[in-house]
Parts: sequence; structure tokens; C-alpha cells
Amino acid sequence: MSGGPASYGAAPGTTDGTDDDLHARVLLTRVIEPGDEIGGRWVREHGVREVARRLRDGPPLPGVSAQRWAGLRARAERAEPARDLAVARAAGVRFVPPATGEWPGPLDDLGDARPLGLWLRGRPSLRIWALRSVALVGARACTPYGAHMAADLAAGLAERGWVVVSGGAYGIDGAAHRGALGAGGATVAVLACGVDRPYPRGHTALLTRIADQGLVVGELPPGDHPTPARFILRNRVIAALTRGTVVVEAACRSGSLVTARAAQRLGRHTMAVPGPATSALSAGAHELLRGDAVLVTDAAEIVEQVGEMGELAPVRRGPVLPRDLLEPAARRVLAALPAHRAAAPGEIARGAQTTEDDAIARLYELRALGHVERHGDGWKLTRESTTPVGAGRDPR
Repeated sequence: MSGGPASYGAAPGTTDGTDDDLHARVLLTRVIEPGDEIGGRWVREHGVREVARRLRDGPPLPGVSAQRWAGLRARAERAEPARDLAVARAAGVRFVPPATGEWPGPLDDLGDARPLGLWLRGRPSLRIWALRSVALVGARACTPYGAHMAADLAAGLAERGWVVVSGGAYGIDGAAHRGALGAGGATVAVLACGVDRPYPRGHTALLTRIADQGLVVGELPPGDHPTPARFILRNRVIAALTRGTVVVEAACRSGSLVTARAAQRLGRHTMAVPGPATSALSAGAHELLRGDAVLVTDAAEIVEQVGEMGELAPVRRGPVLPRDLLEPAARRVLAALPAHRAAAPGEIARGAQTTEDDAIARLYELRALGHVERHGDGWKLTRESTTPVGAGRDPR
């Protein structure tokens, strides 16, 4: 078999790790759009080199119109995989194909929509990081509440050793990345463009910091630009890569809901953070909660969903009041006393549905504990028993 950039012959379905195989796969990332299941089926049935060869100079592959095949051929003629790899190396970017040591196995759940390969900027192993990762996604035009919750959740997850994955966008994504970085934790940004091309431009410094401390990941080759469709298709990678997806704040048409629904289809955990009932930016999250999503409000509750058995969030209770420690019979007698006047033992006994002798015995018990006091022949609540919890505190 002859060498050279146009020679990609191989048996169907094989991936032998040669330069020809690598160049063929890189060429396909330039030609086939992310998530294209027809292209994925071609690769599965024929192998990357055969698909690349036919796109360059062979007969059409099945499943597309003549017009679309011509468009793919035009892309293939302009593709320069060797140059893409050289540009990537110069930018500190590496290409990771499926079935190699750094490839995250959960992405294989996407079937024929699986990425043809991933471009990575950063030092850590994506395969290892994906094992303990959670996606935090939400609205770009988020509220201060949403940004605060995203940063707080990300910091809490980072402190517990979880990797925070998001899309690098403005709003919730950026707040999540910053929250994880601020806690000294790990974070991954999955982009809808070449990873050597920070997008949005306003996040250039943030994405550079993520690349220095974590990972910037994308399906598209160096220099490729984002499009609305690529943003939507990128979300399936975020969903598949992680153990679960948390929607922090989202309107009814938010792209983050695409991520959540992809996570549900893939059998991943889906969670959402509640917001004000009147907020349109929380309407999408609330709709998820009306379905199969789990309500979460802090990192411990997220870990309870995605973590191992026994990683349970603490049970939340209100303050324990002195009367909560009373036996039921004593509580009934205490509840039978009027709020602002003294009452005779007989009246108290009737209110507590007990005998007068039992009521008197309980009243002496309650007096010893400071709940009631005697007033002549009657009994009255002490001031401490009638003061609401927190009342009388210095507001300063």
C-alpha cells in the first residue's frame, strides 16, 4: 500500500494506530460535522481510512444526496490533516481518537453520534477526569442568583474532589468554571469550535486559565469556528462525558435543556436548581423538575445523586426547641395553656384530654423545666415559653 496523505485504504472497521489512520481521522473531523450519525455509521462500517479515501477520490457512500456528497467532497479536497496536526502541536493541543488510552469510555454511549476524535488543550487525562465529573450548565443571560448558585455549587463539588464540566460560555458556564478554579479544583470546558480559538472572546483569559489548570476540549480541528448548530451538538458531549448534569438556571428555550435531555436519554443523572416561581429564567429548570429531574440546592445533594453508595447529603432540620424534648403527655399539657392568661388545672386537663391529677403532675414537671409558673390557684406560661424563636435579638 502506498503512503502519502491521500492513501487511506484499510479493512472495514479497523483502526491500526498508523499515521495513515490518524491522518484519516483528522481529515474526517474537518469534513464531517459533529454528531453526524450517517458519517459515524460510515466509519463504523468501513473504517476511517476507507471513508477518507472515498471522500477524496472514490465512489459515493450511501445515505446522502448527490448534492451533499459533493459538498463533503469539496471539504475533503481542502482538508490538510498534516497541517492541522502541526498547528495543534504548536498550540499545545493534542488529538485523542476513540479506543486510545485517554479516550473517555462514556462517550461511546453516543453510538454513531460519538465524536470522531477530540482535540485537547491541557495536561490532565480526560479519561481519568471524566470518571468523577459533573456538568453544570444554564443560561447565558443569567441572574445574580443563578451566577451565585453556579459558583457555589462548583466550588462545593471541587472541594469534594469532583471535576466540573461546562461549556465555557457567558453566564452560568463561566460562573461554574470560576467557582471550581477559585476552590483550587478541576474543571473542563467543552467548546463548539477549535480549542486553539477561545470563544467567546471575552472569556479568553478564563479559557487560558482553564487550559493551564484543567482541560479545554472540542471536536472541531484548529481554527474552526462555532455555529448555532455546533453549540447544540456540543451539548451531547457534555452530557455523555459526565456522571450527571445540573441545570442551574434556564428559560424554556435554553440550550442547557438540550444537555439535560441528552443526559436523560443516555441514562445519566439529571438535576436542576429551583429558582423564584415568577422568574422566566428558572422556568426551564422548573419544567425539568416537574419531570424526572431531581431537585438539588447544594454540592452535597449533587454528590448524593452521582456519587458512590453512602455519599449521602446531611438531613436538614430546623432548630431543636426545648419543648421538642418533652414527652408527648407533657407537650399536650403545655399546649393546653392559654397564651396570655392563667388557667385552672381543670381547664388545662380538659384541653390536654387527661385527668386533673395527671395535669397537675405534668405542670409541676413543666415548672421545674422553666416552661410554666403558678399564679395563685392557676398556671401560666413563662415569658420564655411565649417568646418566638429569634425574637428580642439585637438586629445588629
